[in-house]
Amino acid sequence: MKHTTLLLSFFILSITLHAENACEEYYLIQTQKKQQTIDCFGASDAWSMLHVGLWPIEKQQRVADWLFSTKTDKDGNPLGIGLSLWRFNLGAGSAYQGKESQISRGTRTECFLMPDGTYDWNRQAGQRNFLKLAKERGVNQFLAFLNSPPIYYAENGLATNTGRGGSLNLKKDCYDDFARFMADVIEGVEKHDSIHFSYICPVNEPDGHWNWQGPKQEGSPATKYEIANLVRIMSKEFSQRNIRTEILINESSDYRCMMNTHMTDHRRGYQIQSFFCPDSTETYVGNLPNVAKKIAGHSYWTNTPLHNLQGYRQQLRDTLNKYDVDFWQTETCIMSNDTEIGGGGGYDFTMKTALYVARIIHYDLVVAGARSWQWWRAMGGDYKDGLLRMYTNRNTLNDGEAKDSKLLWAMGNYSHFIRPGAKRLQVGIQNEQLHVEVNKATNPKALMCSAYENVDGSKVIVVINYDTQDHTFRFKTDTHEEQTWSVYRTSDNNNENLSLIDNRFNNQTSTQLPARSITTFVCSVQ
Repeated sequence: MKHTTLLLSFFILSITLHAENACEEYYLIQTQKKQQTIDCFGASDAWSMLHVGLWPIEKQQRVADWLFSTKTDKDGNPLGIGLSLWRFNLGAGSAYQGKESQISRGTRTECFLMPDGTYDWNRQAGQRNFLKLAKERGVNQFLAFLNSPPIYYAENGLATNTGRGGSLNLKKDCYDDFARFMADVIEGVEKHDSIHFSYICPVNEPDGHWNWQGPKQEGSPATKYEIANLVRIMSKEFSQRNIRTEILINESSDYRCMMNTHMTDHRRGYQIQSFFCPDSTETYVGNLPNVAKKIAGHSYWTNTPLHNLQGYRQQLRDTLNKYDVDFWQTETCIMSNDTEIGGGGGYDFTMKTALYVARIIHYDLVVAGARSWQWWRAMGGDYKDGLLRMYTNRNTLNDGEAKDSKLLWAMGNYSHFIRPGAKRLQVGIQNEQLHVEVNKATNPKALMCSAYENVDGSKVIVVINYDTQDHTFRFKTDTHEEQTWSVYRTSDNNNENLSLIDNRFNNQTSTQLPARSITTFVCSVQ
């Protein structure tokens, strides 16, 4: 009987100790295990800013504050999401062709280049206004991207590829002209608007099968051999003119084209190794001036089902590491295959889309190792492609209204607080009797946690609660210091749009993360 009592006591003690240890499980922020540098967060001006930039100035200012401001109101709530890069759509001129452009009215663009070869620096005025509004609010990284060569250089005289096949829509004798055009625009915008383009992307989604069909948008396919040829000519032109702009390639439409082939052939696949492995002699550009070992891609079509969200990004990271290449995610929005949230049709102001996109951001940063993350359109219509919803005046395109969304503020949970030059920190879950488990810090159906250290030493932790239930959250840094953190949240609560929840949170305690929310913890330098 005595022996049985001792066994029972030992059993109860074991259960008690196990329960106590289970309570000690927490997220560990490993400040000494620094991962990739974060260069910027951004969005593009396509195609809305051509018109929004001509709205009444007070409306422009409101939109610009939402997108670029890093300031807070009297209660400590951010006024905007603090984008640190602005992506400028360098137009091809389809707007001057009207219906003959074969492009939808809302997606036509202007062009600085005139038919006689001169330039009109008054064109793209609305977009140029937003370059200035961004700069006024602290943005100092600008990226120019082209969907098509100017119509004057296009093989078919159009900015769309209708019926042409899979080659670059550029006349064979206009490669030099095209390179000079891009150099001229970089110098011209800097001279007339005091905006320096840090980066330029000469092709956009050259592997996208939609580019071969037209005619809804401007666009052109291109083989990697054509891209390499163009980049070599651009690099020479930029070097001769002492232009400091970095040439960024390849803006792939799908991660799978960066690693192998997908819905196309080898002429548009294996992009990482083709452009950045010296053995690829026909296409290697990694040794050229103005071309960094950095590749850009879009995360469309790779976000569902969940095993692809993880698997494609892990494959991408492995390939990037093999060839020692950095990665920027430069464009995405909701597409028809994103069935978990009903596809792209119909604007969504709620956390449904906001959480879905936040999960993509998390996986692109944590699994793929992206140094930059950029949304597609800053403003859009009745489709899930705009951070802001745009309502255009029926009588004129140059007036309208804008409305913010949970998607805007969800992106701000990252972009407002994680500033250029920040280092991502490794995060894991630790129990007193277990090693740190990094994979457990990412649960796509519950909590996803990532952490960062800014250049000024401040630390940022972003936690997505994808679950329909509240979760208790506890974290420590590997220094085990007692620290005070400010807490900001975005949720379906009307009052929680990146709102300051607590400015004296002690990291030695736990907190509740509401269901379907995104919470950011910020610890400033003491």
